Amino acid sequence: MESVIMSQSEKENIISKTVDKYDGKLMDFIRPKVRNLEDAEDILQEVWYQFSNLSNISDIVNISSWLFSVTRNKITDNYRKKRTESLENFTYEDEEGSLLIQEFLLENNDENPEAKYFQDEIWKEIFNALDELPEKQKQVYLENEIEGKTLQTIADEQNENVKTIISRKQYAVKHLRMRLNQLYNDLNNN
Repeated sequence: MESVIMSQSEKENIISKTVDKYDGKLMDFIRPKVRNLEDAEDILQEVWYQFSNLSNISDIVNISSWLFSVTRNKITDNYRKKRTESLENFTYEDEEGSLLIQEFLLENNDENPEAKYFQDEIWKEIFNALDELPEKQKQVYLENEIEGKTLQTIADEQNENVKTIISRKQYAVKHLRMRLNQLYNDLNNN
């Protein structure tokens, strides 16, 4: 089988159309197989990153089969990896028992000065960590996570290819996890 050489714009067009067609299907496939949405999004980003870095996209005979096969492998890798847990999995112990950090951050703790202090410290550290990111990574992260924009939408708005946006988000997530890990450990040990 002979490889077809394609231009960068043809490759980006194929990537864009493939992301549009399969993004939701792959997420529906991943989501029931992992513990939380963040892991599912990470796996999906890894799949798109691998796809966008292929030098021979035109050689793939069945893109759907290739994507689901790679996705299955990434899910398996996720089970095997020993990695820092995501924000949703960390807990803060209070008098009423265990509370998810995500819920804790959104709670009104004005009547509990200690809880309010911890809540403020966590928010401060999150924003400090975000401020350490390069501006483009920070922007992609905030637009995707806070504003709920899809990575493809962000790519279109920034006139970038989707693999660049996927890569920026992936770097931002890794940085935030690394940077906030010590705070999570401190909070869980108090």
